[in-house]
Amino acid sequence: MFSAIRTASASRATHRAFSTSTRRNDLAKLTLIGNLGKEPEAKQTKNGKEYVSYSVATTNFLPPGENGERQTSTTWHRVLSFLPGSNKYLQTLKSGSKVYVEAAYEIREPEEGADPSTPQGQRQIFLRHESIRVISGPKGRAAEEEHM
Repeated sequence: MFSAIRTASASRATHRAFSTSTRRNDLAKLTLIGNLGKEPEAKQTKNGKEYVSYSVATTNFLPPGENGERQTSTTWHRVLSFLPGSNKYLQTLKSGSKVYVEAAYEIREPEEGADPSTPQGQRQIFLRHESIRVISGPKGRAAEEEHM
């Protein structure tokens, strides 16, 4: 019996576990665990496509200051969802909910010749919603909802 298992394992070891094709599968993903800053809002692109925008606040813990007090800083992340099924769900979420978010991450370089004081003239981080899970409601109520 054990020789049959060894033979099966040995035959699997001879197969490649990776692809050598020229197609690349690069990945840029961001995982956020934080609180919704306000309720998600439905908006439209210049081309009339509907999307939902929401903000997640995360807390960074810094080394203690000179007086030994723990210091924190908050970072705000704006996430955009272009998934119609998710958009309806996102609009039901309440401000202050603790959420777990997965988003695709893209850096957009400034447009050539654009005024640096405008968004087009600045480097931007673009976060595209992939999934969200509510960890707890605004007042600490546990939620067991997950949506992609």
